[in-house]
Amino acid sequence: MNQQTDIDVARELSQAKLGRMHKWLGVMMASLTLFDGYDTFNPAYVIHFVVGPWGLSPQQSGMLISSGLVGFLIGAALHGLVADRFGRRVTLLGGLWITSIFTLATPLFGHSFVSFCAVRVLTGIGLGVLLPLATTYINELAPQRTANKFSLWGVALGWALGGTLAGVVGVYLTPKFGWQVLYWLGATSFVLTFVLHKYLPESVRFLALKGRTEEIRTVLSRLIPERADVYRNARLILPPAPAQQASLGALFKPGLRRKTFTIWTAAFLSLFAIFGLTGWIPTVMMKRGETFAASFGFGALMQVMSFVGGLVCAHIADKRASSRGVLAAWWLMGGAAVLTLVLLNGHAVNLACVAFAGFFVIGAQFVLNNFTASSYGTGERATGVGMMLSVGRVGAILGPFVAGTLQSVYGNPDIMFLVIAAASSVAGAAIFSLGRADVGRHDVRGVLAH
Repeated sequence: MNQQTDIDVARELSQAKLGRMHKWLGVMMASLTLFDGYDTFNPAYVIHFVVGPWGLSPQQSGMLISSGLVGFLIGAALHGLVADRFGRRVTLLGGLWITSIFTLATPLFGHSFVSFCAVRVLTGIGLGVLLPLATTYINELAPQRTANKFSLWGVALGWALGGTLAGVVGVYLTPKFGWQVLYWLGATSFVLTFVLHKYLPESVRFLALKGRTEEIRTVLSRLIPERADVYRNARLILPPAPAQQASLGALFKPGLRRKTFTIWTAAFLSLFAIFGLTGWIPTVMMKRGETFAASFGFGALMQVMSFVGGLVCAHIADKRASSRGVLAAWWLMGGAAVLTLVLLNGHAVNLACVAFAGFFVIGAQFVLNNFTASSYGTGERATGVGMMLSVGRVGAILGPFVAGTLQSVYGNPDIMFLVIAAASSVAGAAIFSLGRADVGRHDVRGVLAH
């Protein structure tokens, strides 16, 4: 009689070689977040076409951009409860179905300011599921030594490519087919839903939590096919159930209170600056004398540079084993780039400043989430990261609205650039003020979600 082999499932996943199925999962998650990034930045290219026909004020234009982010905040807040009860796979597919249905509904029913914003809120609920949960999913299945790379190259790259694609469609197709073409093309996400229905496995950690061992054997065999024979008859040692998530009050206990408020401040200001800038950059650049094509191209340029900036920032932070000083420098240099737009104008200046703003301001946001995770102990980590993302999303919602209001009151975009530059700079100063003793080492599989 053959002796039964014991398999530690968590160890098996973390020490696995990077295989074909891992790469396929990376492509699927990148595809998910591509549609997230694409849809998130679409409204910036809609404003030009509807501000006149719909008689929008700058404040309403800002709300048009922010409406999807309101839904995003709802989806991001609720998705964890649904995913823990029904599974990562079902929740991801549900989020994608919601996104696809209401993306298609946007050109069909979004014929006024009110109807457009209403559909955008509903679309945002689906989007609020995709980015955070895709990151959680890929980190739960990726080998430990490649988890951070998977998150950056899969999830973050997909999101940046989606934002870039929105700019390309805005430049080349909206002049011929109107703003609706942005959403007709976005509705091709329906194709992805059928692909994921067929190929996307459930998270092993969720299956372990539910005791579904036979399904775990199947997923392990797909991830590590060379050991399929071993898994067939092995006794599986499942990961322990996660500890109960800490209460919000745990983030304010002695030694954490100042850190929590500082991280919240940085997250709020960072996403305020990012969405205030990206939401208005095409419109503002036309006011600065740029052509239609060039103005819409600036949005795509910011997305490309944001991914490059995130890679460089993460690389330096990893070499230094600390993100604090690098994040501070990134936001301060990003603030300086935006401030330069107040002082100088010209095509070369606009190009360079927008590129540097994407590289530094948005690039730093990719690393802030890892910084937050490493700043808390195991008991408070999940709550700390979740609350940081929630507070940051409030800044994202307010950014476009405040930017529009400032332009309405002062009659030009300079005040908007001043406020965004100040927000980025203060975020950097806040993180730097923590000091080395206040934060932990960069030692966890962080979440790279916006």
